[in-house]
Amino acid sequence: MRECMKECYKKRSPCSEHECRMYIDYDEDLNCTLIAVKKHGPMTLEQIGTRHHISIVRAKQILDKTLGKLKKTLKRENTI
Repeated sequence: MRECMKECYKKRSPCSEHECRMYIDYDEDLNCTLIAVKKHGPMTLEQIGTRHHISIVRAKQILDKTLGKLKKTLKRENTI
């Protein structure tokens, strides 16, 4: 667990480190993607879109592209 996440979680105050890769502009989850996942577990595309201010369709596009990259990486590792 990241130190900034631990600190925000203990204080129950939103993160102010906008440069952090895990930062999201969503106060309900203390502006942290890691806290959102810890609080809610698996989320729907709608929930993800709401937190990142994108549409459900865009969230699906990002998910599909990421899964494609993971499959390509796994294929490459299995052939080595």
